[in-house]
Amino acid sequence: MPEINRRNILTGAAAAAAMIGFPMVNFGQYRAHAQSPKRYSKRATDLVKGSLVIDMLGLIKLGRDDPPYYSKPLSDKDAAEFRASGITAFHVASGTRDYESTLVYMAGWQGFAGRNGDVFTLVGRAEDIDEAKRDGKCAVIMGIQNSEHFRTPADVKAFYQLGQRCSQLTYNSQNRIGAGSTERVDGGVTDFGVEIIKAMNEVGMLIDVSHSGDRTTLDAIEISSKPIAFTHSNCRALVNHPRVKTDEAIRALAKKGGVMGMTGVRNFVSATEPTDVTHVVNHIDHAVKLVGIDHVGIGSDADLHGYDAMSPDQIARTKANYKDSYAFREKIDTDGFDHPLKMFDLTEELIRRNYSDANIKAILGGNFRRLLGSTWL
Repeated sequence: MPEINRRNILTGAAAAAAMIGFPMVNFGQYRAHAQSPKRYSKRATDLVKGSLVIDMLGLIKLGRDDPPYYSKPLSDKDAAEFRASGITAFHVASGTRDYESTLVYMAGWQGFAGRNGDVFTLVGRAEDIDEAKRDGKCAVIMGIQNSEHFRTPADVKAFYQLGQRCSQLTYNSQNRIGAGSTERVDGGVTDFGVEIIKAMNEVGMLIDVSHSGDRTTLDAIEISSKPIAFTHSNCRALVNHPRVKTDEAIRALAKKGGVMGMTGVRNFVSATEPTDVTHVVNHIDHAVKLVGIDHVGIGSDADLHGYDAMSPDQIARTKANYKDSYAFREKIDTDGFDHPLKMFDLTEELIRRNYSDANIKAILGGNFRRLLGSTWL
C-alpha cells in the first residue's frame, strides 16, 4: 500500500493520531486506515466500521484454489488488507462439482482460515459473525457454488456437519437438481432437487440460486419452506443478461423473506461503458423500489482486489470457462468496486443518494445477518 503523504499531516495532533492508526485528515475526510491513499467522509467511515458488513460471495483469493496458496501462512500485507477492508464476513464459495473435489476445497480453505486465526474465524452459527465483529476478525462462511456433491439427500447433513452453511443449487449448467442460467432449456427443479431442498431446510443450510435458470429459481423459492438467497446477482430490468434476476424472481424472493446480494461483475452491472460503482447502486435502487430495503445486500463475487488483478493467463482461463452468453468485456471488475476498500466507496454512493444510516447498515450486512439467523440451526 502507498505510504502516508506527510504533507497532509499539518499538526502535531494529527501526526500523533496517524501514529496510532487513527485515519483523520483535513476537510472532514478520513482514511479507512493509516496507510490508505484514499479519503472517505466521516459518515461513510463510521458506517462501515460500525456495521456488520457481509459479502455474501467474497473470495479469500481468486485464482488460488490450490494447495500452493492455502498451504502457506497469510502474508502480512494480505492480513492488513483484510483487517482494513471493513468486511466482517466473507461467504467463500467456489463452483466445485463432485464429492471428492468439494471435500478438498472445504478442507483447504477451512484449514487456511484456522491456521490464520489471528485474522479469520470460521462460522458455524450466525452469532459467530457478531463475535468476529467484536473481536476485529473476518468471519469465513463456507459455501459451494454448485450442489453436485450431494450424491443423496443424506450428504446435505454430512456437509453441514463439516461446516458448509450455504449451497447453490446449480451453477450455469444443468445438474440433477435443476437448470443453470446459461442452459437453453430450463425445466425447473427436478424430483431429486425437491429432496435436496427439503434436506437443506431440515438441517438449516441456506439455499442459493444465483446461477440458476429462471424457472429453477422460481421453483426453488416456491418449494423451500424457508427463505432463500440470491447471494450474488443483479437486476435484469437494468441489464439483459441470463445470470441476473427478473423482477418476477426478485418479488418472489422478497415475498418469501429472502435477500438478494448485488454483484460487481462488470457484465452483470451495465451493458455499456463506463461501468462504475454508481451502476452497482443503480441495481440496489431498483430492488429497493421494487421490494423494499429489507431484501437487499451485497455479494461482490470477487476477492479484495478483483479479477482484473489476476495474471493475464488466469484471466484468460477464467473467461474460457464460460459460454459466449456471458459476454465478458475486456475488464471483468466494476470501476470503484475493485479494490480492498470497495465497501467504503459503495457506502459513499449510498450516502450521496440519501439512504439513511439504518438503511445503509441493512444493505451492508444487516439483512443477510437476519436471513442467516433465521435459516441456520
